Amino acid sequence: MRSIGINLFAAKGLPAEVCAKTIASLGFTTTFTGILESAERQARIADLLVQNGIKYETIHAPFGHINDIWLDCEGGEVMLNELKTCVDRCKLVGAPIAVVHLSAGEEAPTVTDIGRARFGALVEYAYKNGIIIAFENQRKLANISWAFETFSPEDSVGFCWDCGHESCFTPGREYMPLFGHRLICTHIHDNSGEFNADQHKLPFDGQINYTRWAEHLRHAGYEGSLMLEVKSKFYGGITPEQFLERAADAVKKLRAMVDGE
Repeated sequence: MRSIGINLFAAKGLPAEVCAKTIASLGFTTTFTGILESAERQARIADLLVQNGIKYETIHAPFGHINDIWLDCEGGEVMLNELKTCVDRCKLVGAPIAVVHLSAGEEAPTVTDIGRARFGALVEYAYKNGIIIAFENQRKLANISWAFETFSPEDSVGFCWDCGHESCFTPGREYMPLFGHRLICTHIHDNSGEFNADQHKLPFDGQINYTRWAEHLRHAGYEGSLMLEVKSKFYGGITPEQFLERAADAVKKLRAMVDGE
């Protein structure tokens, strides 16, 4: 049966130990985090996941000033080093994939030679360390198109499809017909469909057409996990545990839609 996952800290207010135990009890077998405050804590979280039978599938790379990577500035080199740190953390905890944004915001820089060189250095660094880079869709088609024209699967580069980003950042655009053949992981969440309303709600609580979503995955022949990237902040009337139960119900429904269970 296809694995289902959820970001480890989806339910705000629960200690990591409780999060791991709870999601495991609900049938989740894979998860992800960002870069944690220290390598030591990242390693402790990895041990905790092993104890609960959960795979540490990806680490989400930092993106706070990702646009700098395209610019001739000191921040660009700092950003590249932050991305390399994500690769280091993946290797430390045995997470095979680093999820990376290529840009941020509506005014993101265009593709530049210095940015090409920096992303090339990142891909090479990841490849040498046995880590796959998954580029995630944001707002700019040009950036991600460049990435998949430049880096092949043999470079250990693939696509992370974020259906929530597609809905609220690029309404009317579908990324899977373009890049579904490169799909290696998913970020699944819902939103109102309003421009820039990146709400990270549970599936079926917004306006995303999950029938169409499932068709895309089947057409691509994707057999990987279904990974929720959700936040509990819109669900104040229920407990964190109830939120996770609702999350499990939603992603299991999605799994049945994709796999015809």
